[in-house]
Amino acid sequence: MLLDPQPDESQELSLVSPIDGLELKALLEAGLTWLRTNQQLVNALNVFPVPDGDTGTNMVLTMQAAYDEIASLGERNFGKMAHSVAHGALMGARGNSGVILSQLWRGFARAVDNWDYLDGSGLVQALALARDTAYKGVVRPVEGTILTVAKDMAAAAEQTLAETNDLAVILEQVVLAADASVQRTPELLPVLREAGVVDSGGKGLYFILEGMLRYIRGQALDVSTAVVQPLAAMNLDNAMEAIEPGQDYEVVIDFRPHQPLDLANFYETLEEMGTSIQVGEGDGIYRMHIHVPTEKRYHPIDYTMTLGTITKVAIENLIAQMESMEKPCGGTGDVTPFAIQPGQIAVVAVSPGLGISRVFASLGVAAIVEGGQTMNPSTQEIISAFENLPTDQVIILPNNKNIILAAKTAAEMTVKKVAVIPTRSVPQGLAAMLRLIPEGDFDSVVEEMTTALDEVQTGEITIATRDVEIDGVDVEEGQVIALHNGKLVLAESSLEKACLGLLEFAQSEEYELITLFFGANISRIDAMAIADKIRETYPNQEIEVQEGCQPHYYFIISIE
Repeated sequence: MLLDPQPDESQELSLVSPIDGLELKALLEAGLTWLRTNQQLVNALNVFPVPDGDTGTNMVLTMQAAYDEIASLGERNFGKMAHSVAHGALMGARGNSGVILSQLWRGFARAVDNWDYLDGSGLVQALALARDTAYKGVVRPVEGTILTVAKDMAAAAEQTLAETNDLAVILEQVVLAADASVQRTPELLPVLREAGVVDSGGKGLYFILEGMLRYIRGQALDVSTAVVQPLAAMNLDNAMEAIEPGQDYEVVIDFRPHQPLDLANFYETLEEMGTSIQVGEGDGIYRMHIHVPTEKRYHPIDYTMTLGTITKVAIENLIAQMESMEKPCGGTGDVTPFAIQPGQIAVVAVSPGLGISRVFASLGVAAIVEGGQTMNPSTQEIISAFENLPTDQVIILPNNKNIILAAKTAAEMTVKKVAVIPTRSVPQGLAAMLRLIPEGDFDSVVEEMTTALDEVQTGEITIATRDVEIDGVDVEEGQVIALHNGKLVLAESSLEKACLGLLEFAQSEEYELITLFFGANISRIDAMAIADKIRETYPNQEIEVQEGCQPHYYFIISIE
């Protein structure tokens, strides 16, 4: 028996120690459930005000892969179950946060190798090795991240063990330490302090452990903590990531309450209507977001009217939106990768859009992995892309800084000779492809392709999802913002001004070619109009326009 639920948090925890593999399975499911419940809160903790805050999504998918690995297992040996969890997390790891999370599970499993049970002292050992493994898995560890939270958790566990071997008490102290550590992350990482957020990966790890603790206490795991975000920090784009059955309509309401809002009761009532609930507040105005079935699409409006004065309402048909999003940009033509021959060097490239995939294929890429700013591919997806290619020489182009760790993990899990060229953007990946010689010496080709990364600059144009001041740039929600080589450089009122401002910042007059890859949220006509303005400003540069089809970003710009 794992627990005797105690719904009152103030009551003593009841956890029968030691626990076996099946009880670990129950705790893992609880951690996953609570993380998913708070997924959008983690996603909203994005440093830059861009629509790609996907840490929560990456961690949920990584944990889901870990649970899927053990879902049908009846293994009671704690160590064997832990190893299965670690394997599932490793293969399903997405993004930097997911890879580090998988390394935590890997270290945890190593510590409890073949143990029948886990007690308090065993948990302390496991958390210590989990910390050490995660730190070793990162080339340059940065404090103020999920790594720091893992370190503080291990320290709290060790300190508590000096007083008791009670597994439940140690877990409780670990959760408290994780919470405190997350709150301190802005003190350790200036970029977090500047953006006014805590570390998202650390927050996700906290929710996993808190979910386990809530399970032991018998508390609900599908009811999000009643939290009000700053209104400008609400990122509703991410709410479209996965539409579950019964989520037919999205309702967003701005209102001014007649009296102080009873947040707990507000959440409780909304949860009877739908899911994916978010609440933001700014200057006395509250914004409520919810997904509801068709028959309840007006219920949130009627309910909110009893609480205050409604100032704005938006209702969107989610099913229609999803069907529209699933239609490929630029038609339905397939991408035909390069037909690699035995003995040649095969390149696997991660691509965020159909148009960009076509360009990669035309340059000789042998396999395309879908993914990018808003959906990082898993370790397993990357491995699957090259495992069956008829060659043992493979180069991976991640084309996104948040995919590099997963690519390196994939490279370590195959008998093939695999090199990861650390491309952080699509333009870098394309520049590298121009140096590919499929029949060349592997090491020489890798070196030559890596050299190409410094010969191109990357620009990205998108819409700000919240107000923020970062890198000396004041940004208001809804402005068009520009990133240069991953750094926020300006915010403008129009797409044209943002593009021209970015190119000026990049000193584009010193380069020869400017290529605009336009996204799924801008028409070819509008993209060509922007290109014409750029030609007027840069008459001596060659300007090309390519269909990129990437989501959220109006343009990905290559300057070379």
